[in-house]
Amino acid sequence: MISADSLSQKLINQFPETNFDISEYRGEITIQFPKKIVIDLCKFLKYDSELEFLLCEDITAIDWAKRKERFTVVYHLYSFKNNLRLRFKTNIDESEQSGGKAGYSIDSVTSVWQAANWQERETYDMYGINFKGHPDLRRMYMPEDFEYYPLRKDFPLMGIPGSIPLPKK
Repeated sequence: MISADSLSQKLINQFPETNFDISEYRGEITIQFPKKIVIDLCKFLKYDSELEFLLCEDITAIDWAKRKERFTVVYHLYSFKNNLRLRFKTNIDESEQSGGKAGYSIDSVTSVWQAANWQERETYDMYGINFKGHPDLRRMYMPEDFEYYPLRKDFPLMGIPGSIPLPKK
């Protein structure tokens, strides 16, 4: 079974110029990493013969509201070979997107795990995080023309009056 120390050493060997923050709590390993290596890290975690994190169980985000790096994108992976769950996360800040419009973005991992497709769409729909390179990034729950993101901290608890018509009884 892979320990946090052995995983840490593998990551240092594979990405020598990258600083990882690796912690273990109650048998669960968490890795904090810089967002620029997300695709390379995912490919390594999936295709390394000792690790084989073949299943991307979930992708979500945390809105910290007042931090400079407002959002943390969190990935949950599973290795059948090691019977091990891994949480890895990266902070993202507001950056320039195409069209000169600022926004929150990170590269899509759908090229590594197809299961990430709907999870990234849901995270986009609820938080407004753009997954660059996603094959079909559009809203899942909210209407396409809805301009708000319901799981952001600045979204009113009671919703926005008149923003979406409620179903008739």
